[in-house]
Amino acid sequence: MSLSDITERLTRACDRARRDPASVKLIAVSKVQPPERVEAVLGEGHRIFGENRVQEAQDKWPAWKDRFPDTELHLIGPLQSNKVRPAVRLFDAIHTVDSIKLARRIADIAAQEGRRPRLFVQVNTGEEPQKAGVAPDEADALVAEVRELDLSLDGLMCIPPEHEAPSLHFALLAKIAERNGLDGLSMGMSADFQEAIAFGATHIRVGSAIFGARVKG
Repeated sequence: MSLSDITERLTRACDRARRDPASVKLIAVSKVQPPERVEAVLGEGHRIFGENRVQEAQDKWPAWKDRFPDTELHLIGPLQSNKVRPAVRLFDAIHTVDSIKLARRIADIAAQEGRRPRLFVQVNTGEEPQKAGVAPDEADALVAEVRELDLSLDGLMCIPPEHEAPSLHFALLAKIAERNGLDGLSMGMSADFQEAIAFGATHIRVGSAIFGARVKG
């Protein structure tokens, strides 16, 4: 598969859902991908990328952002408190806010750095103990607390359990977002992004289907 294949599938999914394809951002997940693959996608004109780890992104993205200043970089992996400053400096959006403690840390650093990355609250829709994210019944409270800070809260994010129908989790995330007046829905990956679009996804995260199989270091 390739970037053009995914773009075509995204467009078809939007047509079926009677949505404007421009309402869905395709995040090309470039984690652990060789530089030449990322540069090839940049060369095709794509400008929205996602990384899981702050350190990996620090090692490779500043130079690319200098060359392609219109690039948007999204953090889609867990964020530790000691990585908040470099994350705020580098990323345009952070999809993994899962506690008020982390949100307050981001607010403090954002004020110091003069940057306000767009934020998504991560909801653990499957309530899986091994996954990050706030429990669904605690999401409203966290959203309210984050809104009290000087931050840019765009929406919610989820990663459905591997062996459950993703549609149930997409529907749940959409319901939580709607009752909280949030428009952003970061949900859907390579295997299920077309379904996520049907449930209102505004950001989909696709990696290997664009770049090829991951290369482990």
